[in-house]
Amino acid sequence: MSFEQEINKRRTFGIISHPDAGKTTLTEKLLLFGGAIKTAGAVKSNKIKDHAKSDFMEIEKQRGISVATSVMGFEYKDVKINLLDTPGHKDFAEDTYRTLTAVDSVVMVIDCVKGVEEQTQKLMEVCRMRNTPVICFINKLDREGQDPYDLLDEVESKLNIKVRPLSWPINMGKSFKGVYSLYDKDLILFQASRRELNNDTLKVEDINDPELENIIGENDADQLREDVDLIESVYSDFNVQDYLDGKVAPVFFGSAVNNFGVRELLDTFIRIAPNPKPRETDLREVSPFESKFTGFVFKIHANMDPKHRNRIAFLRICSGKFERTKAYTHVRQDKKFKFSNATAFMAQQKETIDEAFPGDIIGLYDTGNLKIGDTLTDGEKATYKGIPSFSPEIFKEVINKDAMKTKQLEKGLKQLMEEGVAQMFVYEMGSRKVIGTVGALQFEVIQHRLKHEYGATCDFVPLNMYKACWISCDDRKKLDEFVKSKYRHIAQDKDGKLVFMAETRAWLQMVQDNFPDINFHFTSEFE
Repeated sequence: MSFEQEINKRRTFGIISHPDAGKTTLTEKLLLFGGAIKTAGAVKSNKIKDHAKSDFMEIEKQRGISVATSVMGFEYKDVKINLLDTPGHKDFAEDTYRTLTAVDSVVMVIDCVKGVEEQTQKLMEVCRMRNTPVICFINKLDREGQDPYDLLDEVESKLNIKVRPLSWPINMGKSFKGVYSLYDKDLILFQASRRELNNDTLKVEDINDPELENIIGENDADQLREDVDLIESVYSDFNVQDYLDGKVAPVFFGSAVNNFGVRELLDTFIRIAPNPKPRETDLREVSPFESKFTGFVFKIHANMDPKHRNRIAFLRICSGKFERTKAYTHVRQDKKFKFSNATAFMAQQKETIDEAFPGDIIGLYDTGNLKIGDTLTDGEKATYKGIPSFSPEIFKEVINKDAMKTKQLEKGLKQLMEEGVAQMFVYEMGSRKVIGTVGALQFEVIQHRLKHEYGATCDFVPLNMYKACWISCDDRKKLDEFVKSKYRHIAQDKDGKLVFMAETRAWLQMVQDNFPDINFHFTSEFE
């Protein structure tokens, strides 16, 4: 297969949603249809050993939630699909934001009972920043949910994007009978509690065919015809380019837990979703069809296999072909590195690969040279526009509970911070360590992983802190004077950048007014 054909057969997308909308369950069913797994795991049951394949950390299995992005690759109908299952919980939003930089499109899962929720709105804003194409999957049709028309209106108003239904439900909840594909003119009949793959599809050449009454009943047949007429008259014809430009979101209805409506979503996805797209570096735009290799690290995960203490960097390939035996330039360090055991992912299961192409996500075993945002190239000194850290919302000081395990604690904190689980700020005075997070649950994850992966224990003492502000100044002397005058409130992040720890909004404003030459930044990336 030619290089161009390899690129054109790839689809790289992320699944995002508010917690409990069924995102991880949908991921499982997509993997089932792709033949990547044989049985779906139970996402929430502690009694069932076969947990969701994409939730592989011990704490994920215990809590029944995703707290880290999982990468899974599989083939479906000669298309290579790279699927990234992201955390839904808002406390892990930063991991999801980073993941969205590595995908070309998104499937957004919405609970038909709860509708569009807060986290879904925030994630949509991130998608809009890059005009990422979005497909909506309205889930849990086997429950009594909101009216489908009301759901479409809510998606349009709250997510600020036009929608175009490509499938339509026949009833909902206990009377749910199936969905009609507006895209393929198929009728897919629902069978409750049928967990194996559902292939009961009836081709409906003409929705006015009297046979429809025999299949779903006269009342439901009349209602479906009325709904289809209304949809076709109210909504414009589906335009694939509008979807690719991020202007319209195609909508599918189904029940992921029952494998229902998933195949229709997947079949349409492989036809309309974008191939790997060009990406911006600090020098120029890079096309995926360029012959020279480039890629960037968007995630680090330590201890994917706790027995071997391995550290893996997740790399999105943007152009050229990755070859396992070849040395590539690490742009930030300006050094050449060779990665002899690059891997492809199936959640925590990995297999060594010899080559990979644009759109692929590969894992690189790393001893600490790679960081989130790093670029690898075939020699060019270009850097992909990075992945910033945002100022956290909750701050707590780290208290070591076992002096004999100080080294283990230091190593654990360093590696977890490099993963982007949270941010650590070390005060210039006294070397106090403060962890900053977006949500409280992250502290629980850090404690759990420190104990079980590094054998270290610590407490977290809450701090009254408003913002961590990265600081810069065109005049080095003035910056030094500021740091000297505010040394009690100056810390460094994991990259050694200076950070001003502001205790209150009012005090930060006063300091900004008193030091007009100092620039205060709320993300770690600034020119």
